[in-house]
Amino acid sequence: MAEEAPHVVIVGAGFAGLRVAQSLARSKARVTVVDQRNYHLFQPLLYQVAIAGLSPADIARPVRTILRDAKNIAFRLACVQDIDLDRKRLETSTGAVDYDVLVLAPGGVTNFFGLDSVEAHGLSLKDIPDAVAIKNQLLRMFELAVQEPDADRRRALLTFVVVGGGPTGVECSGALSELVRHVIAKDFPNLSLKDVRVILLEATDRLLSDMPARLRDHTAEILWKKHVEVRFGARVTHFDGSRVVLQGDEIIPAQTLIWAAGVQTAPLLKCLGAPPAPQGRVGVRPTLQLPDRDEVFVIGDAAYLEVEGRGLPMMAPVAIQQARYAARNVRALLEGRELTPFRYRDPGSLAQIGRNAAVARLGRFAFHGFLAWILWLVVHIAQLIGFRNRLIVLVNWAWDYLFYERSVGVITSHELAGDRVRQRAPDSRAKDAG
Repeated sequence: MAEEAPHVVIVGAGFAGLRVAQSLARSKARVTVVDQRNYHLFQPLLYQVAIAGLSPADIARPVRTILRDAKNIAFRLACVQDIDLDRKRLETSTGAVDYDVLVLAPGGVTNFFGLDSVEAHGLSLKDIPDAVAIKNQLLRMFELAVQEPDADRRRALLTFVVVGGGPTGVECSGALSELVRHVIAKDFPNLSLKDVRVILLEATDRLLSDMPARLRDHTAEILWKKHVEVRFGARVTHFDGSRVVLQGDEIIPAQTLIWAAGVQTAPLLKCLGAPPAPQGRVGVRPTLQLPDRDEVFVIGDAAYLEVEGRGLPMMAPVAIQQARYAARNVRALLEGRELTPFRYRDPGSLAQIGRNAAVARLGRFAFHGFLAWILWLVVHIAQLIGFRNRLIVLVNWAWDYLFYERSVGVITSHELAGDRVRQRAPDSRAKDAG
């Protein structure tokens, strides 16, 4: 009787996990991908769904569709609830799964830094339900503002606060301001744009911290030109759904707060019992294995690995490169060969500020403007999975660029102001995979 092929289990179908699976498609191993959602999400464009620039289907693709031609790969829709390292077994919401080799790539979750009020009343941006909830909230505020006779209440309804000066916060605030002034304003001609405020709050003294100083300054300048109020040294301490409270007790009347200020790894990793690294990550060897478990690899946002004395950032380029090395090392482990230590190559950084405006850092070269925007466009379209997705996104963006015309008027929930229920899954899901 032939010996059964070794079983490789991959937790998470994000940038890292999916690419490991694809790399093992023609291996002799049996591969099972476990995730709590049945689609791969292109998170860098999630904010485009929040501002109605794209639909969820444009940036998401079913995992089974992506892997349909890989005969040795199975997909399991389940939440991972526990990991038994000694028995080499996962406990999931749909039963136990045994493994010979385990690749953990559960991704990250929003980090609210202990601000319970912000977690309860704010809006995060990590998954499709979050983006849809933001879109609904924006449209709802305009519908209510046009009926509000009190000027102060109307201004509070039309004040949109974005927290976090990283790429997500910068791109979201710039796109939101353009959406309001060039698209939504057409549908609400009786509202004065003077009542609308888009505020970007950053707790430190800089935006886009990994960019050169001149690009950071340029980003802030362009945001101001796009009517985004950029505030530095502005640390949020409380948000009750109607007031944003800053350190020093300054109050900003606002009913919308979009939290883009932090990320941490999924609490599932606590099951490993490893000493916690920054942002809840797990320290790994250069081969991306756990220190005391040769058969367990941790990659992507979950892995903490220092290069030149600094931990690698929780970003897609890191996850993609680690996936390539992890797949190579899984093959080597199964074949009894020597494993290869991970070497990170910084591909640079890109951030869109708005229409025709972006900043780019590529090695020693740093530039901004239309060329950077075109580069941002090309890179993001190229990374979308599936030709149909790329074509739809390209057509949508071209139409929006030429005509500033998009359909944003559909509110897909029945919540009213004061009765808003967070549409993202409860925090208990953060323990689970994916």
